[in-house]
Amino acid sequence: MAATAPVSLFGLDPSTYDPHLLHRPSQAYPETNCYVDVLVELLHASGREPLAVMSCALLVDFEGDQFTFFKPDLEAVRRLLGVEIHEMQPYRPLPKQFAEQLAVGRTLIVESDSWYLPDTAGTSYGREHVKSSIALEAIDVGAERANYFHNGGMFALEGDDYRGALRVDVPPGDASLPPYTELVRFDAGAPLHGESLRQESVLLLRDALARRPAADPFAGFADRLETDLPALVAGDAEHMTAHVFATARMAGAAAAVAAAYVEWLWGAAAADTTQKLQRVASVCKTLSFKFARRRAFDPRPLVEEAGQNWAAALADLDGLAG
Repeated sequence: MAATAPVSLFGLDPSTYDPHLLHRPSQAYPETNCYVDVLVELLHASGREPLAVMSCALLVDFEGDQFTFFKPDLEAVRRLLGVEIHEMQPYRPLPKQFAEQLAVGRTLIVESDSWYLPDTAGTSYGREHVKSSIALEAIDVGAERANYFHNGGMFALEGDDYRGALRVDVPPGDASLPPYTELVRFDAGAPLHGESLRQESVLLLRDALARRPAADPFAGFADRLETDLPALVAGDAEHMTAHVFATARMAGAAAAVAAAYVEWLWGAAAADTTQKLQRVASVCKTLSFKFARRRAFDPRPLVEEAGQNWAAALADLDGLAG
C-alpha cells in the first residue's frame, strides 16, 4: 500500500452513516462516555451488537468524588464478539499507523483532543482542550482527511483539525506524553449471534450482579453533595460542568445504557425493570439541569429517588438473570 493511498475499514460515509440506537436523539443520553461511545459505533459498524457487553453499566459505584467511568470488559468483547483490543505503542506518526492498520482490516482507539473534533462544536471544539477517545474508519494521508468515530456517530476530519487530532505537528521527542493507543482487531474469533449471544450475555450479567457494590452508590453521592454543593454553587461554571459530567451525567448515562441492555435481553418481559432504569436516567438529567443553574437546592430527594429505582431494578435483575 502506498503511504498516501486512501483506505477505509468498512467503506462507510459519515453523511449517510446510521448510528447505533444508543446514540439516537430519542435516548435520554445519546452520548455516554467517550470510550463506550467509540466502541459502540465500532462494533455496530462491523455488524456486531454492542449491547451484548453492556452489563458493565450495572457495576457503577460512587468513587468518592465521581461515579465509575464504566467500560465493557475487553475479554467479554473478545469472547462474545470476536474483537480483540489491546494496548499498542504509538512510536510512529499516528496517520501512518492508522493507514497501515486500516489497510489490513484493523483500527486504533486513540486519545485525542476535542479542541480539534468538529462533532463537539458548541462545547469543546476550538474552545477547550479535553481528552477524548476516537477511532478512525478511513484515512487519506496524502489529502490529510479522515473519518472518525466519536460520541454519537461518525464524522469527518480535515485540514487543521486532522493535523491537531492526529498530532501531525508534534515534533519527535516532544515533552508531552504520547497518546494512549489501543489496537482493535476484528479477527479474534467468530462473533456470537441470536440466542447464543443472549445466553452468554446473561452470564456476564450474573457476574456483574455478583460483583455490584455492596452499598447504595446514590446514598454515597447524596452524602458527598451535602459537603460539596455549596462550594460548587459558589464556584465557576467550568468546574460545575466538570462535576456534573463526572457525577450525575455519568450515573444517568450508565442507567440509560443499562435500560437499553435489559430491553435488548428480554424486551417486554422486563418492561418494568427497563422503566426503573429509565427513571434513574431521567432523575439524573433533572439533577444535571439543577446543578447547571448554580443555585442552592436540596438534591437529596432526587438522589434518593434515583437510588430507590436503581436498587429495585437490580433486585429485578437478580430474578430475571436466574
